[in-house]
Amino acid sequence: MQIAPLTDDAMDAVIDLWRAAGLTRPWNDPEADLRRALAGPASTVLAGIEDGALGATAMVGHDSHRGWISYLAVREDARRRGHGAAMVAACEAWLRDRGVPKLNLMVRVDNAAAHAFYDGLGYGRDDVVVRARRLDG
Repeated sequence: MQIAPLTDDAMDAVIDLWRAAGLTRPWNDPEADLRRALAGPASTVLAGIEDGALGATAMVGHDSHRGWISYLAVREDARRRGHGAAMVAACEAWLRDRGVPKLNLMVRVDNAAAHAFYDGLGYGRDDVVVRARRLDG
């Protein structure tokens, strides 16, 4: 699998992958999220391409101190082959190249598979509570 920044011609395939992976929610607009990440100076979306097809994605960005990964997705038929770990490693490298010292990510409490995945990569749990407020109405 080759990993590189997403090209504009793959946007529909990315959103389809996110929906298939169960990452979208009715209150979030995945296309708007994708466009913001691609337009931002401190973010991008990495695409994993295998045999000419989109196999994985990860949105990565930072606020200068903390990096974030969102929308990590691997196509169902490409799972259990190290693609998720490769995408995380690519995000870590992208952040390191920009001097970002820490990487955070959020996992839904009930997503046991994602917790196990990140545990296996050596990610710990921070003793924090994420607080949020919708600003889009």
